[in-house]
Amino acid sequence: MKRLLPAVAALCLLTAGAMAAQFGPSQYPIRAEDGDEITNYTLSAEAAAQLAKLTGVVPVGNLQGDVTLLQFYDLNCPFCREAAADVDALVRADKKLKLVFVPYAVLSVQSVQGALIEIGAAKLATPAQYLEFHRRIYAGRGLIDGARTLAAAKEAGLDPEKVAALGNTQESLNVLRQNADFGTLAKIVATPAYVINGVAILGHPGLKPLQKVVAAVRACGKVAC
Repeated sequence: MKRLLPAVAALCLLTAGAMAAQFGPSQYPIRAEDGDEITNYTLSAEAAAQLAKLTGVVPVGNLQGDVTLLQFYDLNCPFCREAAADVDALVRADKKLKLVFVPYAVLSVQSVQGALIEIGAAKLATPAQYLEFHRRIYAGRGLIDGARTLAAAKEAGLDPEKVAALGNTQESLNVLRQNADFGTLAKIVATPAYVINGVAILGHPGLKPLQKVVAAVRACGKVAC
């Protein structure tokens, strides 16, 4: 990954400053498992249009699902690591849910290196393979970088040389930059963040609150009925 390091560093510098912002108020009554309000808001028309154009997204679960949940995450965000098990449980249990991973590498060069491998893996993996790959990324402790993410791809049955070749490109880096630009426009100032039915949810509310939001979208077309 050394060839792209200067550009990778620039990507982090462009986006990391947003992480210091306050989350802001809640538009809908969504609460975490501990009862705290979770910041949420309807995306602007401009942000919604840009979201629809993102190419660096990876759908898993039921690709024809009746509800689509997007997760924005940084591989080295500790809250994303905690959320990973809940998100995995959510998509395993809900056979009608379409889950979309959106690599949002904003915290470090290592996060971007890992996300580049994710982009490469997405071009080779089936949805089931990618979900298994994503599980394996979080299986160990410590910093997640390109080498660790590549090892997870190999464990999931993907060719690591092909994955690295597809990920280590300017095109893949541009995909991550597009995700980061969307995050800036949509005010995604916390990870993990979710988008469902045009509403952004900042922070991880927990498994049951996420299930409740998905159920509400099914029942009434809103994140809270």
